[in-house]
Amino acid sequence: MTSTVTRPVGHLLREWRERRRLSQLDLSIRADISTRHLSFVETGRSRPTPEMILRLTEQLDVPLRERNQVLLAGGYAPAFPQHGLDAPELAKVREAMRLVLTSHEPYPAVVIDRWWTMLDANPAVTRMTDGVAAHLLEPPVNVLRLTLHPDGLAPRIVNLGQWRAHLLSQVRHRVELTGDPRLVELAAELRDYPGGTDAAPPPAEVVLPMRLRQGALELSLFTVAAVVETASDITVDELVIESFYPADEATAQALRLSGRAPRR
Repeated sequence: MTSTVTRPVGHLLREWRERRRLSQLDLSIRADISTRHLSFVETGRSRPTPEMILRLTEQLDVPLRERNQVLLAGGYAPAFPQHGLDAPELAKVREAMRLVLTSHEPYPAVVIDRWWTMLDANPAVTRMTDGVAAHLLEPPVNVLRLTLHPDGLAPRIVNLGQWRAHLLSQVRHRVELTGDPRLVELAAELRDYPGGTDAAPPPAEVVLPMRLRQGALELSLFTVAAVVETASDITVDELVIESFYPADEATAQALRLSGRAPRR
């Protein structure tokens, strides 16, 4: 859990509705209930059933972790399990993620959780982080801290202002989605790192790449994120596979060559 549930269930549901910028009429139409009933639930005049809580939180796109919190606030048991990534129940998920990471070589790819903690990575990531301060590579590794910290990749990122603005925007979006106080703290930490805030990509580029100095080379990489859309376990719901792709042929060739080079 990200926080202790202390507020009434109706207050939580209203907060989630307001966070999604929906009126009571909007939500009642989506959830197929009357506006009067929804108003009674939010003000505490009516106690929602667990089925009603799940229907409303689904329509509000509340993450599974927070849906459990709303259920607890209503006096009900959590509906969604949370297994460790190494649990037998998640064996097939681990197998699928490892297949994606391995297949993506020689390009970098990482598996992260909702707080950008690195849970797994392929060897190309290690090659990309050569020279990063040791303390940033001690588990648990946070990939945003690793990227933007002055002892991390930041000094080698040519377009640091643009990339920093992009990553901070991602964190703000996830804070809005989840309301997670741990993410609020992470966002505050990252904002304190130097690096500028140039937000707009150059007009000639269709995606914003991270331009990373690697020895005498300059790598240009963009990212594609993948999630498990049908997750019913909290851990799986929060997993993201972040895959880096070359934005130009010179980068592709450099990564292919580095992938074939013997490791020292």
